[in-house]
Amino acid sequence: MQTPTYGHTYLAAELRLPTNWLDYTILAIYFVVVLGIGFAARRSVKTSLDFFLSGRSLPAWITGLAFISANLAATEILGMAANSAQYGAYTVHWYWIGAIPAMVFLGLVMMPFYYGSKVRSVPEFLLLRFDRAAHLLSSILFAFAAILIAGVNLYALAIVVEALLGWPQWVAIVVAGAFVLAYITLGGLSSAIYNEVLQFFVILAALIPITVLGLKKVGGWNGLTDKLTATHGQNFTTAWGGTGIGSANPLGANWLTIVLGLGFVLSFGYWTTNFAEVQRALSAKNLSAGQRTPLIAAYPKIFIVFLVMIPGLVAAALIPNFGTAGSGYQYNDAIPYLMQELLPNGVLGIAVTGLLAAFMAGMAANVSSFNTVFTTDIWEKYVVPGREDGYYVRFGRLITVIGVCASIGTAFLASSFSNIMSYLQTLFSFFNVPMFVVFIVGMFWKRASAKAGFWGLLAGTVTAMVNYFVFYKKGIISLPSDQGANFVSAIAGFVAGAIVMFAVSLFTRPKPAEELQGLVYGTRSPGMAEPPAPGDDAWYRKPALLGWGAVVLAAACYIPFSF
Repeated sequence: MQTPTYGHTYLAAELRLPTNWLDYTILAIYFVVVLGIGFAARRSVKTSLDFFLSGRSLPAWITGLAFISANLAATEILGMAANSAQYGAYTVHWYWIGAIPAMVFLGLVMMPFYYGSKVRSVPEFLLLRFDRAAHLLSSILFAFAAILIAGVNLYALAIVVEALLGWPQWVAIVVAGAFVLAYITLGGLSSAIYNEVLQFFVILAALIPITVLGLKKVGGWNGLTDKLTATHGQNFTTAWGGTGIGSANPLGANWLTIVLGLGFVLSFGYWTTNFAEVQRALSAKNLSAGQRTPLIAAYPKIFIVFLVMIPGLVAAALIPNFGTAGSGYQYNDAIPYLMQELLPNGVLGIAVTGLLAAFMAGMAANVSSFNTVFTTDIWEKYVVPGREDGYYVRFGRLITVIGVCASIGTAFLASSFSNIMSYLQTLFSFFNVPMFVVFIVGMFWKRASAKAGFWGLLAGTVTAMVNYFVFYKKGIISLPSDQGANFVSAIAGFVAGAIVMFAVSLFTRPKPAEELQGLVYGTRSPGMAEPPAPGDDAWYRKPALLGWGAVVLAAACYIPFSF
């Protein structure tokens, strides 16, 4: 089975965009605005809370758009379009099963614990619920994963810019890293968030023309489905065709592993514990705004799938055997190919700017979360505690520089992997899933002891790695694709972490009940009892209504793709 490839295999050599002075002018204006936002945000940074969490002062619509923009890295845009060109409508599972329910769960269930406990990071919550060992291990694992993922975004940017604009890889890596470094170091999280709001609209401005013109070229949706049915079979434009247990399909996963591996374990592990996302919600001005942050983000997430899926389907319909060796293109050429074929100058400049914005949004989200976790959870807690607040702001800026430099290094490490989308899913199964099981058990089971957090996190991480690197890579178990292996690794890590937590809790003492207030479901802390702000009684400001509305809307979107 062929998979969308990145890494050593680059975009097709003939994909050189006919950019001119107008396109480069648009790109230059964007970079000037990005730096301008960084300088403007610098004036608001007076304390460490300002630098790392924007002083908890931002409105829900700002944090909501930043939340979705931080996820809209170009690895997702190019990777999901590539998945669509290869797998067809199966891509919708990553959005309507693999995102929306978890985002709603984060907003309705977990944000009251995060925000009410006044933690500055996700690992800090583990310090309150469990002990220092669980906190330190989770901090180290998260900081390591954040740098790896930031490097993936930088490397993906380099191969795309090299192919589309002819820039050398190292130039693209250094230039993009320098711009992200500049605006985060200047303005901290506020700069990153306001730039992510801008980047959200720039990304939409890039994807919408590609989608609309692509559909027009193939004769609309009916023309697209007719062409793909004739060349790829009936199941290519359905979400569930061929996913019965024992059935073969290109995705290498049946409905059970899709629902459990992707829809529950990987999805909830990513959206509820990935601090690169949660950090945006923690910067909201009050608990209600913090809860609404992922729920506001869920609505555009429902529809963004069309903007990344349709270009992949159009490319598969226009080029016979698209993605195979005989076609001259790879699966990840889908969006660049349509940019070359369909977009006039000016619009082309916006599209190129949108891709660069997407890469920078993904990298900025991980770098800003890295500097927060490293400074507040590792340096301040265990290395240099008790210093004045200004010291940690200065150190936060310094560690941002180090983090970006490390990301440049891991960008070259990412080149050793042939498929960065599978690489990202592998990282999530190693780091996010074990943290999720520790959170979910600790949050809903009072008896979970302080020691259980550390051993559950360690067991889940080791089990996921052993399943992937030993059982799968060594051929002990046979799985048809890396994505299928990631689903199984995630399930194995989750189960192992839960079993170890249960066993350790039986033989160790639980924390006193008074220390669990506001940290376990059914208990409340003063921070969670926050009265609604004036005007927060409007229906569109009620998290429960927003959350259930997103779930119902996502479920309704499945109907056209289910048969």
